[in-house]
Amino acid sequence: MDSGEASPRAAISRWKFAVWRKFQHLLDKSTPYIGQRWLGFVVVALVYALRVYFVEGFYVVSYGLGIYILNLLIGFLSPQVDPEILDAEGPTLPSTTSDEFRPFVRRLPEFKFWYSITKAFCIAFVMTFFSIFDVPVFWPILLFYWVVLFTLTMRRQISHMIKYKYLPFSSGKQRYDGKRAPPESSTSLSED
Repeated sequence: MDSGEASPRAAISRWKFAVWRKFQHLLDKSTPYIGQRWLGFVVVALVYALRVYFVEGFYVVSYGLGIYILNLLIGFLSPQVDPEILDAEGPTLPSTTSDEFRPFVRRLPEFKFWYSITKAFCIAFVMTFFSIFDVPVFWPILLFYWVVLFTLTMRRQISHMIKYKYLPFSSGKQRYDGKRAPPESSTSLSED
């Protein structure tokens, strides 16, 4: 009797693992396609916004989604190791031009940021189909509070960036055009 009960459980477990593996494979294949992934996110966000607009409700769900997005954005814009926490002897971000170059490493990588924000919009979209989440509120107050919270948080984050002289965005790998400046030592050798 135990083998009969374990068999359906084992089959379900194998099926769940196979589905998870295929989903993970699709995620892994989508990693290099940054533009396409973010375009897909924009589509998901627009579908959610249209759903909330036409239903005229679920403002608390949208507010919670906005707070979660703000939290993810702070992680995306923050360095992996906070310079305020490090000791004076520990590694720091370069503060002068003579310091060694260290690339900016995010606390929340771009792929995880995209995945988390897309998953959050999908969950919020599913929540709009259950009336229990449609709490009646005066939405302009929630919107005003979120804008104030966003402004104060971003002001703090930008002042942190200015204080520790880091920029969380880059244009990618630096490329050279192939032309080189003549080395300084070559002029002194030709005069000898």
